[in-house]
Amino acid sequence: FFDDNESYVVFLLAKQGIDRFDVVSFVSHSDLMSIDEQDGDEDFDRDGNSEKEKDQIEQYLVNLNEKALAGQIDPLIGRHKELERTIQILLRRSKNNPLLVGEPGVGKTAIAAGLAKRIVDKEIPELMQDAVVFSLDLGNLLAGTKYRGDFEKRMKKVIQHVKSIPHSILFIDEIHTIIGAGSVSGGTMDASNLLKPALSAGELRCIGATTAQEARTVFDKDRALSRRFQKVDIREPSVKETIEILTGLKSRFEDFHGVKYETSAIEEAVKLTSRHLSDKFLPDKAIDAIDEAGSWQRINNLQNTTIDKSDIRRVVASMAKIPLNDLSGDDVQRLQSLDRNLKMVIFGQDEAIETLTTAIKMSRAGMSKMDKPISNLLFAGPTGVGKTEVVKQLSHVLSLKLLRFDMSEYMEAHSVSRLIGSPPGYVGHEDGGLLTDKVHQNPYSIVLLDEIEKAHPDIFNVLLQVMDRGTLTDSNGRETDFRNVLLIMTTNAGAAEQSRESMGFTEQDHSTDSTAAIKRLFSPEFRNRLDATIQFKKLTEEHVLKIVDKIIIELEAQMSDKDIHFKLSEQAKKWLVAKGYDKAMGARPMHRAVENYIKKPVIDEILFGKLSKGGMVLVDVINNQLGFSIKSNTQLLPNKTATEKSKEE
Repeated sequence: FFDDNESYVVFLLAKQGIDRFDVVSFVSHSDLMSIDEQDGDEDFDRDGNSEKEKDQIEQYLVNLNEKALAGQIDPLIGRHKELERTIQILLRRSKNNPLLVGEPGVGKTAIAAGLAKRIVDKEIPELMQDAVVFSLDLGNLLAGTKYRGDFEKRMKKVIQHVKSIPHSILFIDEIHTIIGAGSVSGGTMDASNLLKPALSAGELRCIGATTAQEARTVFDKDRALSRRFQKVDIREPSVKETIEILTGLKSRFEDFHGVKYETSAIEEAVKLTSRHLSDKFLPDKAIDAIDEAGSWQRINNLQNTTIDKSDIRRVVASMAKIPLNDLSGDDVQRLQSLDRNLKMVIFGQDEAIETLTTAIKMSRAGMSKMDKPISNLLFAGPTGVGKTEVVKQLSHVLSLKLLRFDMSEYMEAHSVSRLIGSPPGYVGHEDGGLLTDKVHQNPYSIVLLDEIEKAHPDIFNVLLQVMDRGTLTDSNGRETDFRNVLLIMTTNAGAAEQSRESMGFTEQDHSTDSTAAIKRLFSPEFRNRLDATIQFKKLTEEHVLKIVDKIIIELEAQMSDKDIHFKLSEQAKKWLVAKGYDKAMGARPMHRAVENYIKKPVIDEILFGKLSKGGMVLVDVINNQLGFSIKSNTQLLPNKTATEKSKEE
C-alpha cells in the first residue's frame, strides 16, 4: 500500500518518518520476540501462568491477609452479627457470596478487612482459617486497556488466579461499578458478565460492598448477577457501639499523632458528631473528628499532648459550621442578656421579645424536643411594627446566619421546586433547592420566611415535615437537617382586625379577632406544629420617638468614617414623628422622614461644603421647620431651614 500516494495511512506514516522497510522490520522482529519470550526459561504454574504474568495479576489484587500480617489493618470491633452472617454465607455450597449493603461510612470495607485480620489471628471458625482475602483494584485493572479484548483478558486471568488459590475470597468494594466496566460501545461483555460463570459454579467466593441507593438503582437491575449474592445489611452503629469502636481504635491514632485521647474526648466526639453532622454516618464521622483533633494538635505544636473535650468541640464546630460557644456552653452570658439586648433596639414589643427569648432558652437548656427545629415561631401583626427587625437583631445578637426568603416569590404551585429542587426529568433537577442547599451549607442558622401568607398552600405542606421532624428531603433524595435551625415565619394576617378602631368610650382588645383570622388562613395541622404565635402590637408615638433615636444612631455609625455627627433637639424629634408617624404603616415611614428632612438637606455640605472633612450637625425647630447649624472645625454656618436648603438645591 506504500505505492498508493493518495492513501491517508501512507501520508500519516510518512509524517512520522516511517517507510516500508521500518514496517517490515517491526513485523518480522516482533514475531521473533514473541517466540523468544514463549521459549524462554520462565516457570509456569499448573494453570499455565508464567511468573511474569503472576506479578502483573498481583498488581490488580491486594492481599488483605498480608496487610493484616504487616499490621496495616485496624481491628474489627463489634459487628459480631454482621460478621457471623458473612461467614455463614461464605460457607454455603452455592450462592456463597455476601453483599454488604449500608450507607457510606458505616464500616462495610472494615468488615472485609477485619475478616482478613481475624483469619490471620485465628479468631475465626476452623473452616475459614486457611482462607485468603484478595481485594480487587478495578481502576488498576481498567488502566491501559486500549484495545478490544484487553480488559476481558486481564479479568479472566485475575479470576483464574483467584480460583487457583485454595479457600480464596475476592472482595470487590463499590461492586456496582463492575456493571458496565470494561465494555465497549455496543458490547455487553463487561466485568459482571465475566464473573457470573465462576459465581454460578461456586468456583469463586466473592464479597461485594455497596450503598443501599446504588444497590437499588444499579446492582439489583442486573437480576442474573444480584441473585448470586446474599444481602447483609450493615446498619449505622449506635452511640454506645461507636464509643466502643473508637475506644478500640484510639491507640492507633495516638501512635500516629503522638497524643493521648481522654475517655471523655472520645465520648464527646461521638455525641457531637451524631448530633451536628447529619450528612455523614457513624462511626466514620466520629473517627474523622478524633483524627482531625490529633492533626490540629500537631499543626499547632502545642505542649499539651492530651486531647480533651474542648479540643473535640473546636474541631466539630469547624466541621459542622456552628458557633463554638454553642457547643462549649460559653454563651450563657449572652443568653442571659438576650432579652435586655433585644429590648434596647426593639421598642414596644416587650411581650413578643419575652416569648421569643423563652423559647430559645428552653432549647438551649435541652428542654425542647431534639428531633425538631430549635423553635417554630409565627410572628403576626401589622406592617412596620418590627417583626422582621426582631429577627435581624436576633441574628446579630446570637451571631447566627440569617437565611431570608421572601414568600411573595413563591405564590405559584410550581415554585415549591425552587425551595426543594425540581422533580426528576425537569430542567435543574440536579441543582437542588434554595432552601435545602442554604440550610445544608449553614446548618446552624435562622430561617426567616417573610410574609408566609403570600406563599402557595403547597409550601405549607412541605413545611410540615420540617416543623415536625426537623428534616427536609430534596429532589435528589438528600435529607437536610433543620434541627439546629430557628424557624421564624412572619405574617400580616389579622392585622386589619387588630388595627380596627374601638367603638364607644373604652379601648377594646381585638387580639381575638386577629387570632381568628390566623385560624382561617392556616390549617390546624400547621398551627399545631407551631411552638408559639407571637402577636406584635401597634406602635405608639412614644415608641416611635425611641425609633428616631435609633435611626439617628445608625446614621452616625454609617457616617463614622467621615467623622460626621448629628444632634437633634427634643422638639426636632417630635417634629419628625409628626411628619413620619402613621398608625397604619408603623415605623417604616420614619425612615423616609429622616431621609427627606435630615439626609437630603446636608448632602451638598457633605460632598462639597464644611462637612467634607467632618463636623457636627445640630438640628432644631425654627419657625415650625427644621433648622440646621453645621459646625466644621472653625466655622459655624447660619441657621437654615430644611425648606430653604431644598430651594438652594
